[in-house]
Amino acid sequence: MSRPTGPTRRALLRGGAAALTVPFLAPSALAQTAADRARMPAAPVPDTITRVMTARPVVAMTFDDGPHPTLTPMLLDMLASRGIRATFYVIGWRVEREPALMRRIVAEGHEIGNHTWSHPSLFGYSDAAVLNQLDRTSLAIQDAVGRPPVTMRPPYGNLYPRQRRMVLEARNLPTVLWSVDPEDWRRPGSGVVANRILSRAHPGAVILSHDIIGATIRAMPATLDGLVARGYEFATMSELIGWPRWDSRNIRLARST
Repeated sequence: MSRPTGPTRRALLRGGAAALTVPFLAPSALAQTAADRARMPAAPVPDTITRVMTARPVVAMTFDDGPHPTLTPMLLDMLASRGIRATFYVIGWRVEREPALMRRIVAEGHEIGNHTWSHPSLFGYSDAAVLNQLDRTSLAIQDAVGRPPVTMRPPYGNLYPRQRRMVLEARNLPTVLWSVDPEDWRRPGSGVVANRILSRAHPGAVILSHDIIGATIRAMPATLDGLVARGYEFATMSELIGWPRWDSRNIRLARST
């Protein structure tokens, strides 16, 4: 799960991260229809996104490290009963193990992001090794649900600014970090997790949590209902940024031969 190693999370968020103010340029490495290309704004995207600058009371709930065979379905039930769409940053080997669950996530309107194959800290990895972690996962996601992810999140947030630029240039995958971290990976209890998210939420927030932790799942009813009571709406990462909905885009990852 996304525990910090090396530089702290706070330092990482200061080191080259940006609040998104411009739209996304469709990845040239992905095959798309002409209609899909026509709907994409022709402007660049920062290599790192922590939040989206907006006055609208909208947030993105993001869940890392799954899919978990029992906890993720519980979370999906909670989201479905409230009509909320989220973004799941998934681990490649788990994707291969749970293809049916992946299909359920997508069928219920959620977005999938790349969280690497085996959840390593990418500090010190060569560029080729970083891309291998991402490529294996993107292909696994595509094989499971029919399309690849369009954003990535490094485990622990551990990706140097130079590496983030490299990933964007090589794979057109911006790095999505977060602006609200309840530190649920420390397992402080469901009440603490809910209170931290509710007290720190803000318009355009990217909220980090983990769908492999039981207490986090138990925190979600109070969290989600509390955000609704405060007037917040929910979006997937693509929706928050202003891209076309991920599940509406006709994109395929070009495989090397």
